[in-house]
Amino acid sequence: MMVRQISNIAAAAGLLLIAGIPAHAQQPPAQPKAVVELFTSQGCSSCPAADALFTELAKDPRLITLTLPVTYWDYLGWKDTLGQEAFSKRQKLYAKARGDGQIYTPQAVVNGSTHIVGSDRGGIDKLVKEQGKDGFPVKIDLTEADGALRINLGTAPFTGEKPGVVLLLQVSRTATVPIERGENSGKTVTYANVVRGISRIGEWNGAAATLTVPLETVRSAAKADSYVVLVQGDPYARQSAILGAARGPAK
Repeated sequence: MMVRQISNIAAAAGLLLIAGIPAHAQQPPAQPKAVVELFTSQGCSSCPAADALFTELAKDPRLITLTLPVTYWDYLGWKDTLGQEAFSKRQKLYAKARGDGQIYTPQAVVNGSTHIVGSDRGGIDKLVKEQGKDGFPVKIDLTEADGALRINLGTAPFTGEKPGVVLLLQVSRTATVPIERGENSGKTVTYANVVRGISRIGEWNGAAATLTVPLETVRSAAKADSYVVLVQGDPYARQSAILGAARGPAK
């Protein structure tokens, strides 16, 4: 297996944009143990194995898995139909926050801080087990009512240089793509929990807080049918660890 890698890429701009997606009121799901992000590309021959693994990992209720297709391999002959430059920037910010410059596909990032080859199930399982029994320090409760998403954030010790950021990610639970050219020409690949957009909707500094977002904003990303809310350290302060996570209901 070959991992496709870019070395020493300089820091890239902001924490992404957009917003949008679904919902119906229902019982909030259990607090997850880990968030596992997959940086992948339709133009990377070693990525389909990781994409297939993430369709399996997505079935685990302990995990929030997210697929973020990048754009920097588009020049190889096939433009990734799900790729966004914002996801490439997010991956670069992670590398800068860690200080190791490691940017490659398929790359899995666990809880915003540790990376591993995205097709290495044993390695991913090991990293998830190392996250501890109690899950994330910041508990998040999501409620949809009266045309708005209400996000309740719990208290937790916080010593960061800057406040943590609260992110809304719009997600398609599944997407299937026939690839016509490039290294994966002729393959049809199914992706799980594809991120369609990310927006920064607030900050968290250790105290309890409540944020309210109009549901029409939550639902605005095309082809998204669910969403995830993250509390995360500010990567510009080299504090990229995910501190809290919750998934919203599907349409």
